[in-house]
Amino acid sequence: MLKFLAKKIPSILLVLFATSIIAFLLPRMAPGDPAQAVAGSDATEEQVAAIRAAMGLDKSLFVQYLDWLGGFVRGDLGMSFVYNRPVSELILDRAESTIELALLASVFMIVLGIGLGVMGGAARSKTARVVADSVNTLLIAVPAFVVGLLLIILFGVVWRLLPVSGEVSLSEDFGIGFQYLLLPALALGLALAPGIARLLQTTMLATQGEDFVDLARAKGASPRRLTYRHVLRTSLGASIVAIGMRFGELFGGAIIIEAIFARNGLGQLIVQAVNSRDYLLVQVLIMAAVLIAVISQLLTEVVLAAMDPRIRLED
Repeated sequence: MLKFLAKKIPSILLVLFATSIIAFLLPRMAPGDPAQAVAGSDATEEQVAAIRAAMGLDKSLFVQYLDWLGGFVRGDLGMSFVYNRPVSELILDRAESTIELALLASVFMIVLGIGLGVMGGAARSKTARVVADSVNTLLIAVPAFVVGLLLIILFGVVWRLLPVSGEVSLSEDFGIGFQYLLLPALALGLALAPGIARLLQTTMLATQGEDFVDLARAKGASPRRLTYRHVLRTSLGASIVAIGMRFGELFGGAIIIEAIFARNGLGQLIVQAVNSRDYLLVQVLIMAAVLIAVISQLLTEVVLAAMDPRIRLED
């Protein structure tokens, strides 16, 4: 495994370097001036120029990039232009909310995705396959924000079973915090689950025609044993890859879900940073999202190799 990770380091560094350039240039391509936003609409040109110099925005883009990249490598993420606080502090203050949402959404995503995939991929029940196909098609067609709004209407307005706005940290009060977390995590999990389910179902249906499955059936293996011990076990690799890919989408989905359910997490933070032209904050959040996706991909390959002995990480 160490040899595998060592081989991956150059490609990871290249991806992060390319991402740093994109993250640096992308917010600066948008209209607006962070110095003007900080100074206010009534500020004079001299005041705006002084603020721009204090922020270091009067330097060339190349010098700004080198200064930021050097600090990033050293662990100095810089100061937020708008909040006048270290970027690392702002992210740590909001990270708990997004991590809680992402973890519970991942549980829903994996359980629902694998459950629907097995239901649709099992040969013994055509009715279950039709139900699974219908649910998958519906969830794929409905965006995450629509799922969130429907959950709010059903469980917050019609039946009034769960809170639909705000949040309470799980570390403060687990029971109340879980109630606030349940609907947004379910909305995010439901939006990502059908991709896993559809891929697992397709792989299971294809695996059922393999020779080793026919051999097990000829030996008298029960349908349940065929499904879970032979077909599902062989097909799980595809769902592991899909799960790893979906982990990278959790951050993007959290932006929409946090806005709908008024959660004060990283999704809301990046929206506020973009609106206020807070360059340093936007840059770090983009880098963090890409880094999470890269780590998820590495973990996916490691788990896939652990499940399938035919795969060797050193190859």
